[in-house]
Formats: sequence, C-alpha cells, structure tokens
Amino acid sequence: MPIAGTQSQIAARLDRLPVSRSLWRLVVLISLGGVFELYDIFLSTYITPGLTASGMFTTQASSFFAPDSIGFFISCNFAGMFLGCVGFGYVADRLGRRSIFVFSLLWYCVCTAIMACQGSAIGVDLWRFIAGIGVGLEQVTIDTFLPEIVPPQARGKAFAFYQFVEFCAVPIVALLGWLLVPLHPLGVDGWRWVALTGSLGALIAWWLRRGLPESPRWLAAHGREAEADRVLQLLEAQAVRDTGRELPPPTPAAREPHGHGSFSELFRPPYTRRTVVLSVFNLMQTVAFYGFGSWVPTLLIAKGILVTTSQMYAFIIAIANPIGPLLGMLVADRMERKWQIVSAGVAIGVFATLFANQANQALVIAFGVAVTLANNWMSFAFHNYQGELFPTRVRARAVGFVYSWSRVSATFASLMIDFLLIRGGAPAVAVFIAAAMLVMTVTIAGFGPRTRSLTLEEISR
Repeated sequence: MPIAGTQSQIAARLDRLPVSRSLWRLVVLISLGGVFELYDIFLSTYITPGLTASGMFTTQASSFFAPDSIGFFISCNFAGMFLGCVGFGYVADRLGRRSIFVFSLLWYCVCTAIMACQGSAIGVDLWRFIAGIGVGLEQVTIDTFLPEIVPPQARGKAFAFYQFVEFCAVPIVALLGWLLVPLHPLGVDGWRWVALTGSLGALIAWWLRRGLPESPRWLAAHGREAEADRVLQLLEAQAVRDTGRELPPPTPAAREPHGHGSFSELFRPPYTRRTVVLSVFNLMQTVAFYGFGSWVPTLLIAKGILVTTSQMYAFIIAIANPIGPLLGMLVADRMERKWQIVSAGVAIGVFATLFANQANQALVIAFGVAVTLANNWMSFAFHNYQGELFPTRVRARAVGFVYSWSRVSATFASLMIDFLLIRGGAPAVAVFIAAAMLVMTVTIAGFGPRTRSLTLEEISR
C-alpha cells in the first residue's frame, strides 16, 4: 500500500491514474456545478420576453444604465460574476476546492429563489447581481479542480465532457422559456417559474456532490501529504477495481513549492505573459460567446422574425449546445489547445457574419447553430487551457483574475450590443463579434504556450 509522499510523488501518482469509470464519476460530479452557471447565464436570454411583458423592463431604455433596461439586467449578472471571480477566487486556494463547491452552489440556490420573488426592476437586478457572485466563484473552482484530478492524456476529453454536461442546461432553460414564459401557471409569471427551477436544480446538484473528495494536489501543496495520500489511496483502489489491473509505477514529476502563493506571482516570470494573454483573451471571447448566446431571441426578432417564432428558433439553436463538446471530444487531446481556440475563433467570426446577413430563415437557423458549435468548441478548450497554465498554489486566484475579465467584457458587451442593435441591427452586432474574434485569435496564436499532454508541473515550470 502506498505511503504518504512528497508533493511531486502525489502529483506523479495522480498522473498515472487510468481514465476509469470512477474517474469519470468525479468528472460528472464536478460538472454538475457548471450546469447552473450556464443555466443562470442563459436564463437571461430566455426570460427577457417575460420581463418586458411584465412591465418591469423595457427594450427601449432611456440610457445605458437604466435599471429597467434588458441590457442592464443582463449586465448585472456578469457584474456579479466578475466580483465572484476576482474578489473571491483566492478562497479556493486558501480553503480548498471541495468546500467552495458546496458553498457557491448554495449561494446561487438561495439568491436566485429570492430574485424570482421580486416585484421591481431594481429588486430583480440586485438579486441577479448577488446570485452572480456565487456563479462566478463556482466556475473558477471547476476550472481549478478538474485539471488537478484528471491525468494529462485525458484533460482535454474531460473538459469537453464537462462542457457537454454543462451545456445540457441551455436547451433545458430554452425549452422552459419557450413553454412557460408566455404563461402564468397558478397565477405566477412564467419567468419566475423558470428561475425557481434553476434554484431547485442547484439544490439537487449540491446534494449529489457532497461525496466529492478534496484535491490531493491542493492538500499536498499545503503540506497535508498524509491527507492527500488517503484520498489517493481511495482513488487508486477504485482504479484497480474498475480496470482489474495493478497500476504502473509513477513517473517522477517536477516539484512545486509548498504553502500559500501570492497574487503578485501572476505578474512575475514565467506567469506575467500568461496572465496578460489570458486577460486579453477573456476580454474578447465573451463578446462572441455571451454576446451571441444571450441575445439569440432578440437578434432573431431584429431580423423580422415574430416573437413567438423567435423563441422556437432560439430553442432549436440551443439544442446544438451539448453537441459541440461531444464532437469536440474527438480532437480535445489530439490537437494543441491553443490551435483549437484559434480555429474556433475564426469559425465564430465567419459564421456570425453569415448569420447576420441572411434573409432565408432556414439559413439563419443553420448559421446560428454553426456559431453555437464553434462557441462551444472554444469554450471547453479555453476553460481547460486557463486551468493548466498556473501552479497549484495560485491556480484558483489566477483563473479567477484572468476569467474575471470575461465578466467585465460581458457586462459592457451586453450594453454595447443593445446599443448597436438599435442603431445598426444584426449586421452591426456581427461586425462587433468578428472584430473581437480577430483580436482574440491573434493574441492566442502569437503568445499562447503549448500544454497538450504535459503534466501541470511541467507546464508550471
């Protein structure tokens, strides 16, 4: 039976684990938290017709920051996520990955339920912002936890599968929006039922994930090798049981320093360039991912499609969301991560332009699906990428910092798209998205490091 070892020995034992049924079970449990990030984000997309129908919100607001504007409502969510990422991301480095998972899910559950009970635009905006804090913290923890558990040869596939589970939320919330938002079940606005469904689902996910172990890499990085060894013994025993074979001897791994890291490390070599590259990347990627996804029904209406029909078409486009990561599993560990991101960015720019300039409704849906698939490819590739580029001691705060820029851009991209849609229609929005993709792809292609098949410790060096 293995005995407690050094941090490098813990890492080596983790990296030699086979991709067994038990490991996939951990990936699924971790992925469940991500379901509610996507549910929450796309909740904005599919309940906005109900919010405007209620009279609390309007699509023709008097200013950028009017509390009753749909653009401001969407931006409140991303502003909350920004605070969750940059303000509390470090907590997962201090207290551990598992405990923050539990806390952030409960936070989202309670705050979303309170939001669903509000009777004014200001009240809805406020609790949307507060719920966003928990969602932002949850996403940082997932991007930190997964690469620490999954061995190098399967990290890409694990992230693609995690995104498949996560994106299953999009057609669910789209279907609920289509069926419930126009109605008033039991005399209650349909949009409130859609929000409460997400709150209940988060509570179920919290219950299912109670059995998650702590990250052995995090335990070892904090000098708790004996605890890390106990978790690893369990994982190793499960792997032997699943495969029916003894594990191979671990290959010596590079060593990371013990103890707490500091925020200033992100701005010292070799991490300075990575921090800048990922910050610029996240500023740009959100324009396409949320700029398109959060505005699909509104963009369809702007192209002359009826409100009821736009909800149906938006649901058809939303069905494509889980398909993208499933297709991506075919290349996730065969193609270098940075080139996956670049290829997806080029595809998004092209398909978004074609979507905006089509009059034929069948082609509108086809190119909408194509944008969605490309967005999902970019999504699972970059979530994996940013979780790999920093050492265990600062991984959560690093991911939180660089990812927080996506929340900044999403906050203002929603307002900008609102502005461009009124003045230039869908083609103006497409130009905005394509320009962002150009900056993003040049940054990653020119300055992003290689990570495929490397251990976390090798990448950190």
